[in-house]
Amino acid sequence: MCTFSTMTKELLTMRDWLQDHNCRVVAMESTGVYWKPIFNLLEGDFEVLLVNPTHIKHVPGRKTDIKDCEWIAQLLEHGLLRGSFIPPMAIRDLRDLTRYRRQLVNDRTSEVNRLQKVLETANIKLASVATDVMGKSG
Repeated sequence: MCTFSTMTKELLTMRDWLQDHNCRVVAMESTGVYWKPIFNLLEGDFEVLLVNPTHIKHVPGRKTDIKDCEWIAQLLEHGLLRGSFIPPMAIRDLRDLTRYRRQLVNDRTSEVNRLQKVLETANIKLASVATDVMGKSG
């Protein structure tokens, strides 16, 4: 058994190792965002199954990452895993951009609200006379 770290150089070494061993299908759990770098590096060269952890965790006694890996490998060998839907790269990129934009808008809104709170604390009632505190009238 080989182990690899999650640094890019090690992941590339893992990809080469998998190719050297004629691996065609890779299965992994979709835990948080930890799967993304691995998935991105393996996506073009292998069929990558991203598996929902709740579908494979129903077996008691598997409490370590090594045992989890062995269990996932056994399930994959027997054809018992169903991969999650992963949108195409263009859709994933668009999702990332829209989520980032939403976060920027939320951050700006928070800062405007914080500014209004500071002004209110200083007894400056700008929001009472201006429709947009951050606009021309503000």
